[in-house]
Amino acid sequence: MRATAECEWQARYLNRELSLLEFQRRVLEEAEDARNPLLERLKFVAIFGSNMDEFFMVRVSGIREQIEAQLHQTSIDGMTLHEQLAAIRKVSLELYRQALSCLHRKLLPALRRNGIHILPYPRLTPSQRRRADQYFREVVHPVLTPLALDPGHPFPHISNLSLNLAVIVRDEEGVERFARVKVPSTLPRLVPVKRFSGGRRPDGTVPHHHYFTWLEDIIAANLGDLFPGMQVLAAYPFRIVRDADIEIRELEADDLLETIKHTIHLRKFGSVVQLSTGEEMTTHVRNLLMQNMEIFPTDVYVLGHPLGLSNLMQVYETVDRPDLKFPPYRPAIPVDLRSSEEEHDLFTAIRRGNILLHHPYDSFDPVVEFLRTAAHDPQVLAIKQTVYRVGKNAPVVQALLEAAEQGKQVAVLVELKARFDEESNIGWARTLEQAGVHVVYGLLGLKTHCKVAMAIRQEGARIVRYVHLSTGNYNATTAQIYEDIGMFTCDEDIGADATDLFNYLTGYSNKREYRKLLVAPVNLRQRLRELIQREIAHAVSGEQAHLIFKMNSLVDKEMIDLLYEASRAGVRVDLLVRGICCLRPGVKDLSENITVTSIVGRFLEHSRIYYFLNRGQEEVYLGSADLMPRNLDHRVEVLFPVQWPEHIRYLRDRVLEACLRDNLRARRMLPDGTYQRLYPRDGEPVVDVQFILMER
Repeated sequence: MRATAECEWQARYLNRELSLLEFQRRVLEEAEDARNPLLERLKFVAIFGSNMDEFFMVRVSGIREQIEAQLHQTSIDGMTLHEQLAAIRKVSLELYRQALSCLHRKLLPALRRNGIHILPYPRLTPSQRRRADQYFREVVHPVLTPLALDPGHPFPHISNLSLNLAVIVRDEEGVERFARVKVPSTLPRLVPVKRFSGGRRPDGTVPHHHYFTWLEDIIAANLGDLFPGMQVLAAYPFRIVRDADIEIRELEADDLLETIKHTIHLRKFGSVVQLSTGEEMTTHVRNLLMQNMEIFPTDVYVLGHPLGLSNLMQVYETVDRPDLKFPPYRPAIPVDLRSSEEEHDLFTAIRRGNILLHHPYDSFDPVVEFLRTAAHDPQVLAIKQTVYRVGKNAPVVQALLEAAEQGKQVAVLVELKARFDEESNIGWARTLEQAGVHVVYGLLGLKTHCKVAMAIRQEGARIVRYVHLSTGNYNATTAQIYEDIGMFTCDEDIGADATDLFNYLTGYSNKREYRKLLVAPVNLRQRLRELIQREIAHAVSGEQAHLIFKMNSLVDKEMIDLLYEASRAGVRVDLLVRGICCLRPGVKDLSENITVTSIVGRFLEHSRIYYFLNRGQEEVYLGSADLMPRNLDHRVEVLFPVQWPEHIRYLRDRVLEACLRDNLRARRMLPDGTYQRLYPRDGEPVVDVQFILMER
């Protein structure tokens, strides 16, 4: 009976973790795609490396913690925890080897042909070695701290994501000893070994040839200087990834900010979830590392050089070769905002009608200008905003500080639990508090993930609320590379809903009804269920029915089952899911009317769009929520309606339709969870949705 139930589950759902690894495979495909500029392909390898680090820090560590707690949970597809770890290891090894093969067989040779040389130390010329050795003596050597392992020196702490050398030396008495040397992360891992490599000459020109070598190679070649009087026998690079998915016990915290600061510190000491080594490391040294880190052989990944691919981003960022990158793109200013000359004109433009911003095709500047205008407008009484990820140099926060200096009432919800942005957000929270801003840290047990900003303005005898809502963060840097959609409005109902939302976030409110906004965990799940069921009812009555959902991830079992029900009822369901998708499309008698498409390209597809045909009275919602249990039940999320017909037409006909017709960056999911890349058929035009939107 149990076996039958498991088979049924596996037929209906795909594993979340393996689906996320399939997304990493699609990222690697962009690195292998010769149609992309060469340095962009190298960038995709670096992104893959960073993504895999986060996958192990968060997802694999979570499974490990469940096993250690002796939990016996199964995944949505019926796999046990141990089965998932085994499957993850198999696929991850395959992906790592694919990435290294792409790097060594395709990218490095192509880079050499284009004047960018990433060389191991033994392949340097004598003059290049002298330069590298001089760099070691003058810069690297003073930073290094070799740590011995013996009865007087315990095994040293190995920090998360650190690259190290396991060094074997022999003393004068012939005794072999072990030492660890950390490769300093404060120095560039790829070291220029020719003057001006990675930069410009004094006359402003860019050299054609750039030469780099690996920092760990330079250190390994000069270990004799670190161990005088000892014979260096071997040096084996290794790298570790630790559990970084910190658990914040809010209910026990008197001071959430101080609790999170302490918890971030503990992240450095999380258990090791991955040890990667080179193939040359001996079994004895590998066992020594495993024993002292308390890990199993299945946590060890024997890979080729280099360990840790994310550092390849350094070449992309430092080498000034525009011919090897995507052409620069300058975002547009929407027509409705181009004529603004005086500060109050921005509010005038919003009063004329809702304004849609589609980043990065539209500039993020109007969002910053909205807050700056509100900060200096004498008629603006108050500003309220949510902050999730704003980055290091945050013009949005600077605008809020200006507003406080101007005497405005400013209230900001800073989400301290934004993973890997906790320290940055703590810093911004303190800066805002010191300026007199009312700062709150969110609700117990919930992350505040919605993106809302509101300016309250007195206009004669009236109070008008100007609201900006978005699918993406208030981050001016990522707005240039993340595809997101925002909207300015002074709609009275949305303004009233935004007021109720902020009261919910900053005070004590059990409000269960909103006029136009869908708010999680209050009414979003229920309203989405009702909207899908309405489309099912239309199909059952013999009318045309269509759902188009664009999101980052689809995991929620109830929503998947509703979409299966819609498919069986005859609703056409087109899903644009960039990352994780646990739904199986194209399964007979289950999901024959469902397609799943993933687009990976120059920009990170990040917007969430939910389209309902509704008998021709089309409805579209935008917002911050994916269809995942965490978004629907454990976060504060907002979906907002698109009300203007021209905006609905743009989103339906220009954005969603182009995504569904894309045959350059799109992949179509097959029933087994694998993806098939789409190509133009004979005589069919090439459709690249991102290029189309850049050219609009």
